[in-house]
Amino acid sequence: MIAKKLIVSCAGILVAGQAAAQVELKSYADPEGYLDVQKLTCAQLANTFQEDADYLTAWYSGWYNGLAKKHVMQVTRAKSLEHEVIVYCKTNPGRKIIEAIDVVFKDYRADHGIEMKK
Repeated sequence: MIAKKLIVSCAGILVAGQAAAQVELKSYADPEGYLDVQKLTCAQLANTFQEDADYLTAWYSGWYNGLAKKHVMQVTRAKSLEHEVIVYCKTNPGRKIIEAIDVVFKDYRADHGIEMKK
């Protein structure tokens, strides 16, 4: 019984230690209200509310798809990759979000045999 209480207590301490105060995405904006999406860090993504993270990753998706002149989105894949980016960001808080996206997408393409046009 004591061992069980000790394990539960340790788990609670670990969870509490990893928890960070979540903030609204707008708190990272400059005085005019603009976000520099190329400078946002993984720590900022990981510490924002889920709906703001969803909004931001949808924006990045649109940005990258626009650059690639793609006009479609596969919702299930987009949600899965968003989750992978957030997981990566939580373990690499010092990286920029755009770097995390690059890593996650390269891994996804490698795992699925997708080759990019050069």
